[in-house]
Amino acid sequence: AGCVLASRLSEVPHWRILLLEAGGHETEISDVPLLSLYLHKSKLDWKYRTQPQDTACQAMKDRRCCWTRGKVIGGSSVLNTMLYIRGNRRDFDQWASFGNAGWGYEDILPYFRKSEDQRNPYLARNKRYHGTGGLWTVQDSPYNTPLGPAFLQAGEEMGYDIVDVNGAQQTGFAFYQFNMRRGSRASTAKSFLRPARLRKNLDVALFAHVTKVLTHPETKRAIGVQFIRDGRLQTVYATREVILSAGAIATPHLMMLSGLGPADELQRVGIPLVQHLPGVGQNLQDHIAVGGIAFLIDYPISIVMKRMVNINTALRYAITEDGPLTSSVGLEAVAFINTKYANASDDWPDMSFMMTSASVMSDGGSQVKTAHGLSDEFYNEVYSEVNDRDVFGVFPMMLRPKSRGFIKLASKNPLRYPLLYHNYLTHPDDVNVLREGVKTAVAMGETQALKRFGARFWSKPLPNCKHLPQFTDEYWDCAIRQYTMTIYHMSGTAKMGPPSDPWAVVDPQLRVYGVPGLRVIDASIMPTITNGNIHAPVVMIAEKGADMIKELWLSSTQWRHKRQGRELEPVCNATEAPTNTELESNDVGS
Repeated sequence: AGCVLASRLSEVPHWRILLLEAGGHETEISDVPLLSLYLHKSKLDWKYRTQPQDTACQAMKDRRCCWTRGKVIGGSSVLNTMLYIRGNRRDFDQWASFGNAGWGYEDILPYFRKSEDQRNPYLARNKRYHGTGGLWTVQDSPYNTPLGPAFLQAGEEMGYDIVDVNGAQQTGFAFYQFNMRRGSRASTAKSFLRPARLRKNLDVALFAHVTKVLTHPETKRAIGVQFIRDGRLQTVYATREVILSAGAIATPHLMMLSGLGPADELQRVGIPLVQHLPGVGQNLQDHIAVGGIAFLIDYPISIVMKRMVNINTALRYAITEDGPLTSSVGLEAVAFINTKYANASDDWPDMSFMMTSASVMSDGGSQVKTAHGLSDEFYNEVYSEVNDRDVFGVFPMMLRPKSRGFIKLASKNPLRYPLLYHNYLTHPDDVNVLREGVKTAVAMGETQALKRFGARFWSKPLPNCKHLPQFTDEYWDCAIRQYTMTIYHMSGTAKMGPPSDPWAVVDPQLRVYGVPGLRVIDASIMPTITNGNIHAPVVMIAEKGADMIKELWLSSTQWRHKRQGRELEPVCNATEAPTNTELESNDVGS
């Protein structure tokens, strides 16, 4: 979201914008869609891990889930699988029903269209739902295996329509739409920031790790930020606003380090309270799926890494911009379906299938296992005998979890990572929905469309569930707690809500309650997680947020004199540092 905001706000020529980023530039590897899992655990990743909990991630090392987050300009849009899924109209209408005026589906649809450059002419001709000519390219995958169309045929056999999942109806099967351009990743840094890079009023500071938002001791107004760069603690002041777009983990972490958060939590680690906001770090939501649901097939058509990554495919990628390297880790088709717990007449499905022409064992147990954090014992027992075999995978993803996690501070040292508690599958309804999703995924392998490839479910019993009869509900209830896979959609930790909601952190204008001059614009503000991958909604939030900032400052008399020649205002929560520098800037995004 930070790149989108920097691009849109710097369109106003008399505003000076500073974008602070803790990481560096994208790399050549990050451009290649097939290799995105190789960025997990790399220097482009914050490498967060959750605290051990018994309810999920039992197959992972130390029973800790790995939460990959992008430490790079463009954030997690540089590491993700580029899936463009907007969510469901009812998600946004529900946000509005909570008291968030202006966030209903009809209000936010223009912002999805604004950034979109839809390259599929069959989708683009539907002007109500799709835009062309925006900064962010959306296209179909340049490379599909024969399994892609077979997934859609399987969906038809199961009674579902083939739909545009970003159009009028979400329930059904479809080929994925990707944020790619000519076979390469279209991150927000590449799409939004690069076209703006020559603007004189836009500064981008890389390797600048923000540690605190500075506030005025009397008014509590956000007046700047402190950050570490080149080993020195530095300060920058904002004339108009400070905007946090650090994501659903770092944004609440940064707020709590700045004295904005639950009073008892700040007192526990010794941070002086600036504003009591009990909702900071609470309401953590994420989409989880069950990993490792794989089906062996009889034909050499799937994505096996040692067969696909070679000099021939590299040349094909470089010269013609297609071929296996443009496949996003084998993701080909998506389904939005109803389990027995959803109201099928509502078009608000509760389960999504991510269908891939690969699975966890397609690289011989090297990078996928590492990226997902699986323990060697679990992987070797369950999957090692089918290493490098031709398979396809189905990842059932639960869309509307009722379990809520939270984030706590480990210490007041800003370089210590926060404590992350996922609380996955702590609500019994989540267990039921995910179990039914797994059962439907296994049943999908029995369709004629997939049987003609010789599809057969790899049904090796999981180590911790051998005591239960296979394929029973009890077995699946155990299995979903083993290889529990985050889809990296952390959100909701600084939720938007009306003043009457005690847990709301920001108002519907995304301004932090009780702290003038500070906004949060990223996935943290989602009151409830959207029905699908959250990349597209986050860009929509940034587009809408930028317009709200312009509306405030360009249409009213709310302006402040620049501080040239004036003494600095006192700061109530600054860290003493002999190397403080003052930079004069109108907006700070971090």
